[in-house]
Amino acid sequence: MKWILVLVLVASTTLGDVARSRGMKKHGEVHEFHPGAIGNALRSLVTNKWVIVSTLAMAVSFFSFIRLVSIAPLSFAVPVSAATLIPETILARVFLRERVDWRRWAGAGLIAIGVVLISQ
Repeated sequence: MKWILVLVLVASTTLGDVARSRGMKKHGEVHEFHPGAIGNALRSLVTNKWVIVSTLAMAVSFFSFIRLVSIAPLSFAVPVSAATLIPETILARVFLRERVDWRRWAGAGLIAIGVVLISQ
């Protein structure tokens, strides 16, 4: 059960983060902060399919993490949740077409090694 929750946590967090990034890039930066502009931005965000997917995925992530810490030590749950950085880095490069330099790839690799060490 613990590893199923880890898989759900990693998949949903990854989906949530990538979808949020895609949705916010589609929406654009908010420049005005008067009440009317904030209302317009909120209306735009709640109808943005990527932001909706992100919100739902992050809800799944939250509840799977809560369940994971109820059955596994926190010293396991928190470090293993860092595994999301690996698929997120890959999807940032492939899906979002971001430039990922060697330092970020090296960081993702080190995190992968850390997750393997923690999971033993």
